[in-house]
Amino acid sequence: MRLAAQRVDGPEGATPLVIAHGLFGSARNWATLAKRFAEERPVLAVDLRNHGDSGWDDAMEYVAMGDDLLETLDVAFGAGSRAVLLGHSMGGKTMMAAALAAPERAAAVISADMAPVVYDHSHAPFIDAMRGMDLSAVSRRSQADPMLAAAIPEPPLRAFILQNLMIEDGRARWRLNLDAIAAAMSDLTGWPSSLEPRALSARRYDGPALFYHGGASEYVTEAAQGRIRLLFPAAEIEAMPGAGHWLHAERPDAFFETVSAWLRRSEL
Repeated sequence: MRLAAQRVDGPEGATPLVIAHGLFGSARNWATLAKRFAEERPVLAVDLRNHGDSGWDDAMEYVAMGDDLLETLDVAFGAGSRAVLLGHSMGGKTMMAAALAAPERAAAVISADMAPVVYDHSHAPFIDAMRGMDLSAVSRRSQADPMLAAAIPEPPLRAFILQNLMIEDGRARWRLNLDAIAAAMSDLTGWPSSLEPRALSARRYDGPALFYHGGASEYVTEAAQGRIRLLFPAAEIEAMPGAGHWLHAERPDAFFETVSAWLRRSEL
């Protein structure tokens, strides 16, 4: 599937950077950072399937989503083009899957607070709350906010999710394919068996990789770091002290400076 994307042109000849958001996100969440990264390279921020302006599909397995990424890269920068692949959370796993499927296409991999492991959490309560809203009673986002307060008590998280609520001609609709996301939750929190380190079909990515995670987040544990090194032997694993899962949003300056410095050290 060719993905909807927002492109920011950068210096010609530089290796492009492709950015993929996390669950319930979109390319627009990365607009400010994309412009900053574009000072040194072209940047393409994508909407993953069932998110933003991209198409909808029942399947949300990471191998298929990685294929979406590579197809979109072909269209944006030419068939067989290489790029630095950066992704947060669900987008991080998507980038990992793309790099493992086609290592020659990934100039580098950067994962923001994500590891190639199975997680036991679920975002089903958020989806239930969104699907349970009476959208016929919503003509402004401010009306939707209290409808989610019980299931999502944190105001910043509610505001983030409500960016996906579109109001057109006084009618509200979600830009998310909530039914498909709900049905695929085990795939999204999981990791494809075909990409397991000991699977016969598994490949590894030997190129430069940065696994940058929040120091206060529980997504990249010591056990997860062991799995990272099996599939990404050259990986550098670094924590942002005190930051949580959304480290790029909590401390965008620190995130930008660390990633930019790493790219320069990697001569990319």
